[in-house]
Amino acid sequence: MTAITVPRDLPRTAGLGQTFRNTLTMAWRGLLKIRRTPEQLIDVTVQPILFTLMFTYIFGGAIAGDVASYLPIIIPGILVQTVITTSVVTGVQLREDMDKGVFDRFRSLPIARIAPLSGALLADTVRYAIATTLTFTMGFIMGFRPEGGLGAVVLAGILVIVCSWAISWIFAFFGVIARTASSVQGVSILILFPLTFLSNAFVPSNTMPSWLQWFVDINPVSHLVTAVRDLVNSGTLGSDAVLSLVGAAVIVAVFAPLTVRAYMRKA
Repeated sequence: MTAITVPRDLPRTAGLGQTFRNTLTMAWRGLLKIRRTPEQLIDVTVQPILFTLMFTYIFGGAIAGDVASYLPIIIPGILVQTVITTSVVTGVQLREDMDKGVFDRFRSLPIARIAPLSGALLADTVRYAIATTLTFTMGFIMGFRPEGGLGAVVLAGILVIVCSWAISWIFAFFGVIARTASSVQGVSILILFPLTFLSNAFVPSNTMPSWLQWFVDINPVSHLVTAVRDLVNSGTLGSDAVLSLVGAAVIVAVFAPLTVRAYMRKA
């Protein structure tokens, strides 16, 4: 008996609804990976606590006279530094998944091709939220009382998470084009190290040499730190917040298409 083959026209591209659902599914996969390997959260749990204690008690007396006076300065700086550094993990894990052939398996599934990438980026926002919450909690335990109020603290946290999500597109691009996960991490640290430490995150820029102040003043990290300080300490949303959001939008506009194009070539 001869089998009859019925031709079917399968869609070659996924619609917007399917892409959104597949992205959520892949984001849930990323969260399940964290649940099964909780050591992935070490950087967003241990680092905020360790850095807050270390920098506060080392620099507090020298810079602000005492620890209590230094907390309104250092907590926003630690927050920005920690969450931005966490965004490196996006590119590293993306490269590891591609090296292990996980994305080759995804390619054989009837899902939106962009979903594994967009899902990974969405899942990492949970990591940023954990780091943000722990930093503010640690500051509160040490005596930090934000004068801007709870609403300003929440808004500051959202601002940092949005900007860090935008920056993660840069490292996602490195994750797609790099050969190894270690090279992604190495290049990312070379970029983040001067941006975070050559900023006003830990000390005021006016205490630095004049030849260094110009870089600190134009550093995007400095603008984000200042925006967070204005929000949590006085409840004001100034020009630095606007510049930070505009910068985040520019990063996404530039690196999202580059990352997607490079990813599609390999996916």
